Amino acid sequence: MVGGDPEHFELAEPVIQCFARAVTLIGPSGSGQLTKMVNQICVVSVIQGLAEGLHFAKKAGLDIPAVMNTIAKGAATSWQMENRWETMTESEFDFGFAVDWMRKDLAICINEARLNGANLPVTALIEQFYSEIQQMGGKRWDASSLIARLDPKA
Repeated sequence: MVGGDPEHFELAEPVIQCFARAVTLIGPSGSGQLTKMVNQICVVSVIQGLAEGLHFAKKAGLDIPAVMNTIAKGAATSWQMENRWETMTESEFDFGFAVDWMRKDLAICINEARLNGANLPVTALIEQFYSEIQQMGGKRWDASSLIARLDPKA
């Protein structure tokens, strides 16, 4: 996700491809950063939904691996589901994208939303949930640690 002048992008693209899995010119300068904001807004919503689904499944007494293996084949699937449901259920958060970094990114998103008039009520709520995770000692935990605030005794 890159923003900039097409001619400059063309010159830089071979270098960027050395370290990036995918390279797309989104638009003018700043568009890449705005696209990263869209990504983070979407990711935290998916993580929160997955956390709530896993929490619900546990409280309902369901076989969580069976549930995840089933719903991962349908519309609920996501990278987060495929890669984080097991660690989320085991309360393993000592890897990945840190809560501190996610809060920093969400603050940027929320500030930009104020400037452009976007309404991000769910993102703002999840940003507060991450604040709770930090208060629980989870500043360096993976962003998937949102599940920890649903059942803090687990």
